[in-house]
Amino acid sequence: MPIREYIAVDPAKACAQCRPAFEHIEAMDAEALATCPACGQAGHRQISSPSIGGSQSGLDQRAKNAGFTKLEKLGHGEYEKKY
Repeated sequence: MPIREYIAVDPAKACAQCRPAFEHIEAMDAEALATCPACGQAGHRQISSPSIGGSQSGLDQRAKNAGFTKLEKLGHGEYEKKY
């Protein structure tokens, strides 16, 4: 289930939770919240980037040991071999 970000429409009337922004876990097909769950003020969903981190499962090391090659894009049509 994704974490969606919301912000108050009118920050002057918002509570401490929704004034800066707040996160809400919801299903992919769920309707956007219209109000803050804490104070009931009007809010709207923000567009945010996904959280994609580096490999913490050792996948890079396992791929390297298995003989795979990893390339990093440097520019238009230019790549650098990482392993």
